[in-house]
Order: sequence, then C-alpha cells, then structure tokens
Amino acid sequence: MSTPSRPGAAPIRVLIADDQDMVRTGFRFFLDAQPDITVVAEAADGEEAVALARRVRPDVCLLDIRMPKLDGLAATRLLAGPDVPDPLRVVVVTTFDLDEYVYGALRGGACGFLLKDSGPTLLAEAVRAAAAGDSLVSPSVTVRLLQHLTAPQTPAAPRPAATLPEPLTDRELDVVRLVALGRTNAEIAAELYVSLSTVKTHLSSVQLKLGARNRVEIAAWAWQHGHARPRP
Repeated sequence: MSTPSRPGAAPIRVLIADDQDMVRTGFRFFLDAQPDITVVAEAADGEEAVALARRVRPDVCLLDIRMPKLDGLAATRLLAGPDVPDPLRVVVVTTFDLDEYVYGALRGGACGFLLKDSGPTLLAEAVRAAAAGDSLVSPSVTVRLLQHLTAPQTPAAPRPAATLPEPLTDRELDVVRLVALGRTNAEIAAELYVSLSTVKTHLSSVQLKLGARNRVEIAAWAWQHGHARPRP
C-alpha cells in the first residue's frame, strides 16, 4: 500500500545529496513533479550536505553513501544519530546493496534505505514515508535485513525484553508484530480494526517503552524477541 500524499498540507521539503550531477538532476526532476514534494537544496559531497541540512532544515534528506569529503553514513550519523538533539529524517539512497551499508545507515539513524534502481515511484514513497515518521526499506533487502535482525550480533538499539521498565500490552504487541512484518500505519489500523490515531498512540507508547527511535528499531526488537512471526 502506498503512502498517501497530504492534501492541503505544505509540500515536503527535500535535500538531495549525491556526487553525480545526473543523479541529482533526475531526482530533482521527478520529485519536483510531485504535487506534495519540493526540492529545496542540493549537495555534491557529504560536508556540504550536513552544512546545508543544518541551515535549511528540510523535512527529508536523501543521502548517497559514496560521496567525497564525508560519506553518507557519516553524514547520516551527524544529522540523525542517537546523539543529535534535534535529528533530521534521512533516507539513504545507494547503488550498493551491501549488508554493512544497510546496518550502518539504520544504526546511524536513517529512517529508510533505498536502492537507486528501485525506481522513481518508490523514491517518492520513501520521501513521503519519512516525512510521516514511517520507514521504508527497498523490498529487495527487506527480507534479508529482517532475517539478519534475528541474530544476536545485530545492531538493534532498543532495550531487551528483560529490562523493560514497563511491559508492552497485548494490543501494543499486535502493533509491534505488524510493524515488523512491514505494514504501514494504515494497514495496521485496517487489520486491527482501529483508527489511525489509535495506531499512532500505540506506536508512541511502544517507542517510549522500548527506547526505540524509529520503526526500524521496533521491528528489530520484535524479530529479536520472537514477536514478528505471522499469526497462523
């Protein structure tokens, strides 16, 4: 299910950082054609991207990984990392489908990971998802990522179940399971027969209890602790 645009809302302001002029031009051309998205800044290297992002404060930053001066993973940590007091929303967009890049991006605070060959439609969906506080990971890496997240050496940040100051309710666990299975908020609401605002309330409570910064970390916790299996 695609993430809906926001009728009547201000356009989503996007920064594009990539060292290839043609990539930036292509991204800008497509995104600016969307009625709910506007490109407000471009950068050709990581240092420029960080400086521009801090000055312009876009709603979403699209960062390539391999850039001069400062790579996209380092830039992501500076803009969205756990030590950043007012983090920005970062989607990493790369040619390279490598596990260490996926983990590095998500550990660094990225709320999305997209391959450049995913196509323009998925690019716009990733921007909308990030702006809405959701996460989008390229379908081609999602299954492998979730399989790896079940291993003990994975980089998930939330607290383990044994140290939770307050346990999750049954309904919160239902929401967590569906997040881990890749459902959007709208899909979770439909499946659980609740309102969208109720889903958002549950997710806020879950993030607080787990110490999770985003949906990716919620999914990581669910997979690590056996709460991500589809119900029979």
